[in-house]
Amino acid sequence: MIYDATLFIEYIKIVSRTEVSARSTPRMITITAATGRYGRLVVEALLRHGVPVNEIVAAVRNPEKAADLAAMGVEVREADYDRPETLMPAFAGADKLLLIPSADFAERYPQMVRAVEAANEAGVGLVAYASFVNTETSTLRLGEAHKLTEAFIRDSGLPYVMLRNGAYIEVYAGDLGGMDYALSTGTLIGSAATGKISGASRDDLAEAAAVVLTSQDQAGKVYELGGTAFTKADLVAAVSQLTGKPLVYQDVAVDAYAQALAAGGFPLFLAEIVADAGLAATRGDWYTESTDLPHLLGRPSTPLIDVVAATLKRNGLLL
Repeated sequence: MIYDATLFIEYIKIVSRTEVSARSTPRMITITAATGRYGRLVVEALLRHGVPVNEIVAAVRNPEKAADLAAMGVEVREADYDRPETLMPAFAGADKLLLIPSADFAERYPQMVRAVEAANEAGVGLVAYASFVNTETSTLRLGEAHKLTEAFIRDSGLPYVMLRNGAYIEVYAGDLGGMDYALSTGTLIGSAATGKISGASRDDLAEAAAVVLTSQDQAGKVYELGGTAFTKADLVAAVSQLTGKPLVYQDVAVDAYAQALAAGGFPLFLAEIVADAGLAATRGDWYTESTDLPHLLGRPSTPLIDVVAATLKRNGLLL
């Protein structure tokens, strides 16, 4: 067989240029709700994992609030779940998309439907959805939107990975307020009884998300991301130990807890949601024996007392 050496050499050059181009083409990771605490931490974790800053997109409702991310070199795009026309352009070019629900609990599912449809239209390569632990069996009022969204994503035909996050320890340790009042009275009330909560820090959950987003072959996987379980009694023991102030946990009926939260300034709807989330612990909704989180982290999840200490300091309750 006779080969045309000149044509063969030119062919090799073309193939080589194509391979180099493919390797050098940025692979875009888009993070929605990137101005929220969890979203920002995911961006920071991606950078720690060596993702070039020009390969990260922060898709946010208000770009002005992402000025610090833009100053770092992160591309900021407007993505308002309530304005569908902003979503497809925001997701364009994304190889991977982390879909973080908004805090608008009543509108979460329709918002996620719009986002998933836009991701499909944009040709996103993989959707990672930030869900709740035990979504399939959860009885949480807040869990219903996650359950519906997971089903919608599965039916969309998009490659997906589910990140079922455990409860944020920081929320229990005072990020929603009320811990100063509890310390002043010596009593923290709630509706969780002795239910176990496989909570984790936002940092750990963000780190786990970054690991998944920077790993190959994630399509179809479901991660139950819970840390070492604790009870409300464990929580108050940690707070008491750190502050040096006596604190006990008092369990009350879920309606009474909601009323107390409302009296403390919570909107009634939010008070009922928080109280229901507490009661859900008694049904095992926040507990998992999964080791997915430490496996992804490559270490145990951050201990309860360390997260509580950081939360108390941030909220001015610990020097």
